Amino acid sequence: MSHLVLHHLPCHHFSAFLSSSSSSSSSMSSISKSTMGASTVEFRGYRNPLGVPWAHLNRTIKCMANPRRVAMVAKQIMRELSDMLLTDTRLRSAILPEAALGADRFLSTVTTISDVELSADLQIAKVYVSIFGDERGREIALSGLKAKARYVRSQLGKRMRFRLTPEIRFIEDDSLERGSRVIAILDKIKRENKKKDAKKKGNKEESTSLPADDEEWEEDDPDEDIIYVR
Repeated sequence: MSHLVLHHLPCHHFSAFLSSSSSSSSSMSSISKSTMGASTVEFRGYRNPLGVPWAHLNRTIKCMANPRRVAMVAKQIMRELSDMLLTDTRLRSAILPEAALGADRFLSTVTTISDVELSADLQIAKVYVSIFGDERGREIALSGLKAKARYVRSQLGKRMRFRLTPEIRFIEDDSLERGSRVIAILDKIKRENKKKDAKKKGNKEESTSLPADDEEWEEDDPDEDIIYVR
């Protein structure tokens, strides 16, 4: 028996399907609705009364947004979340314990939004955050962000006026911190190489200056004009 799952079936197609199938004796053996009034309806054993090609009927239809719109919304979410990290006192208190005590000038960690990945159906937003600080501070900041995910989602819906605000998932992105560590190591190696080169250059100058002193000493030898007679 054939099996079809249709998502977001238009009402006029659904009514036409039922009316045409009811007039036929062998059109439908069973109808099962997986979700009443929702966007998913399952049909089993039908004659394809709508005239739609079978290859199309055997597919699952999904609601996908325009890729350009997805990228635009992701950038807007990134801007709004970056602003919230700077201005929202409730969010700052969650990721910075010292901010709750009023010591904003002494920060244990610095949190920035590095990227936002939005799903094609605009339902899930993966927010990658870069946290600079010690291990304990990073753990506190990341756990605070995850604890405030629902609050961030509600505030984001008010700021951007979404019809359906995507689910926010915070993920730590340590690529920037790793990059800063690599740069620090390279700078250290560069400084050490400069010191070694300077030391080698100084030793070379000392070694080249010794023969010159010997030549001057030979030229100024006071005994070179003395004639010894046996």
